[in-house]
Amino acid sequence: MSLYHRPGNLQEALDGLARAPAVVAAGCTDLFPATERAALDGPVLDITGIAALRGISQTAEGWRIGATTTWTDIARVPLPPGFDMLKQAAQEVGSAQIQNAGTVAGNLCNASPAADGVPPLLALDAAVEIASAIGTRVLPLARFITGPRATALRPGEILTAVHIPRDAGQGASRFLKLGARRYLVISIAMVAARIVAEQGRAAQVALAAGACGPVAARLPEVERALTGLPLSDLAAAIDAEAVGAVLSPIDDLRADAAYRRHAATELLRRAVTETVETMR
Repeated sequence: MSLYHRPGNLQEALDGLARAPAVVAAGCTDLFPATERAALDGPVLDITGIAALRGISQTAEGWRIGATTTWTDIARVPLPPGFDMLKQAAQEVGSAQIQNAGTVAGNLCNASPAADGVPPLLALDAAVEIASAIGTRVLPLARFITGPRATALRPGEILTAVHIPRDAGQGASRFLKLGARRYLVISIAMVAARIVAEQGRAAQVALAAGACGPVAARLPEVERALTGLPLSDLAAAIDAEAVGAVLSPIDDLRADAAYRRHAATELLRRAVTETVETMR
């Protein structure tokens, strides 16, 4: 493989990666800042020239978001209200220039605890499609990101798509984040909420939070506590202790653990309240 390779199809990319390790580039909005040098080390495999990896399509099972789909693409494509939280997150990813270049795969493979796209994708029950020269496998997103800057990708593999099941498009949703300023900010805490209502009660609840611990996470105990309640009672039923127990918030330069626990709980209450308001 040359020092810089931009294949035109996926098989060419996978064959090249099987022959020799390379840095996979899919927008570079995280990759270049993390390099801290004038050039990237080693061979670079740029997958942004593979047309089949970009775009959102509806399938028999749900939706497929190609790996190099940009955040601007996501914000502009018509999708059911269950995706509103993902669209809102797309508009919070850096600046307009970053949204135009940054990709879904890059956001996930960078595996930052504060990646804006992860909480809404978790609340959409997302799974990732991973390909290599010898085959394809699918993993739940919750199992793909294994720690800060760490994923389940093996040598020779590329994340090729994100899959959202059809049922996850139901209901209404909201994404909220808290930072030290309004724009171009790394989150202190962020949350995503999706609610499906039946006869004035919560039939399904999906909640996720990020920027509070090593990885973003769903909140299954909190979700169960809210399921079946009247919509008007949901926000008040979110328990701070239950939220903190799942997230195990961290101390860092932006906030301490106690503040993150409080912030995540308050953001969840607001996100749930605003989601319910859109359903009236």
